[in-house]
Amino acid sequence: MFAADRKDMQQMDQYTIETIGLPGVVLMENAGAKVVHEITGHLTSEKPKIIVVAGSGNNGGDGFVIARRLHDEGFDCLLCLAADPERIKGDAKIHFNVYLNRGLPIRYIRQNPKRDLPRILEQADVIVDAILGTGANGPVREPFDEIISMINEIGKDKMIISVDIPSGLNSDSGKVDDLAIKADKTITFIYPKKGFFLQDGPKYVGRWKAVDISVPLSIVKNIGLNMPTVMTEALVKDLVPKRPIDGHKGTFGHVLVLGGSRQYVGAPLFTAKSALFSGAGLVTLAVPDNIYPMAAAQVPAALFSPLSETNGHFSDHSVHEIASRFNEFDVVAVGPGMSRFPKGEKWMETLFQSLSGQTVVVDADALYLSRNHLELLKKYKGDIIFTPHPGEMAGLLSTDVRDVESDRIEHAQEFAKKYGIHLLLKGHRSIIASPQGEIFINPAGHDALGKGGSGDVLTGLIASFAAQGARPLDAMTAASYLHARAGEEMAKKYSRYGVAAPDLIQGVREYLNRLG
Repeated sequence: MFAADRKDMQQMDQYTIETIGLPGVVLMENAGAKVVHEITGHLTSEKPKIIVVAGSGNNGGDGFVIARRLHDEGFDCLLCLAADPERIKGDAKIHFNVYLNRGLPIRYIRQNPKRDLPRILEQADVIVDAILGTGANGPVREPFDEIISMINEIGKDKMIISVDIPSGLNSDSGKVDDLAIKADKTITFIYPKKGFFLQDGPKYVGRWKAVDISVPLSIVKNIGLNMPTVMTEALVKDLVPKRPIDGHKGTFGHVLVLGGSRQYVGAPLFTAKSALFSGAGLVTLAVPDNIYPMAAAQVPAALFSPLSETNGHFSDHSVHEIASRFNEFDVVAVGPGMSRFPKGEKWMETLFQSLSGQTVVVDADALYLSRNHLELLKKYKGDIIFTPHPGEMAGLLSTDVRDVESDRIEHAQEFAKKYGIHLLLKGHRSIIASPQGEIFINPAGHDALGKGGSGDVLTGLIASFAAQGARPLDAMTAASYLHARAGEEMAKKYSRYGVAAPDLIQGVREYLNRLG
């Protein structure tokens, strides 16, 4: 599944209408029919009152079809027109005239929304938002701002369903300038929109579903569109490394975890456990020797390589103590709990100069200590995976978090291509970018993941899948999705307040078992 922007949708519509020959008025009919199917298939009341609030554009045209078809199926439905009828054009005009010619109920609310709309909305069980579509951009104008505010306020205890996109949400950037419909569910056409996953989007779309309106999915290839891929369970199931029944510990790879410090003992342990419990054949923990006794007691299934320490951190020369063994490891995960220490940047430089081309997963403070070595990393002969959260990404780009969050896809894509690094930009709806410009969006996850240790678990998952033979991009994609879904599943047991890193590790084990 892909995520589309405004231009993508326009090109798909144009190709379908002009090349395939399916008229826009038919596409609009199909769209309305699919929304009605989704609405009526999930009603909890036997005789619900449904209000369709429509604008004058194509989104409003969908609304005219929806209202008519709801009447045809015997539902109590009222169409509320929020726009000047004279502004209705094209395909929407055809469907508006059909609605009028049928003599179906309509209320014109543009001139004075406050007079009638509150009473109408209060009587509704379901409110359908067909006001502003994907073409809307910038602040919401009058009278739509008043209408949207009323729907959000009065509709708090009702079902609000947005058609294609919540009105007021930018379909490309996910930005809401002042206000937008807060939908319980968004029924979108062909593909979800990029804005569902960016900036404010996840707070407004609610649950979403993409429905078919007779636009063939092959159209993406036919017209050469390059769109981000939205992760699905089916996709991830194919990406998780397959385990031959006659495999042994050497078959499933050896992960080296370099991390830990006096202050952060737990982080590398979570990474090691995550890698072990998701299939890595061997995991070696290299930690400062002052925390080795504690670490060894917590992860008895791991191998250990205690390294010299200075003031609770790796010593300046500690990387040399393990350098002769680097060819033993298939993947190196560096950074969890390592913290920042004097000459840490030199330590990271020496690490990359000593490695033998294996995949390296760089996380936490190892990202900070690598920020001035990005040109050096471009020359590394193996694959490098960065896993920054927005603050760490801002440090890598010498900017601020607000700038990073304003265009997560663009920042991730440009960074990955510029430095030849695979990038997982964490956050609510994580973004994965490859050096070749590929983009994947994780639609899963919520605030249950918002605890220390969560990222360390993700690092271990990525390293584990890579050690088992997955390509870096596949390892990142599978790990990111499973990590997010594990958080959701464990929150059902312990609440979104109560999920911690050990629960995520267990959740991943359970989810992998379910995937078969």
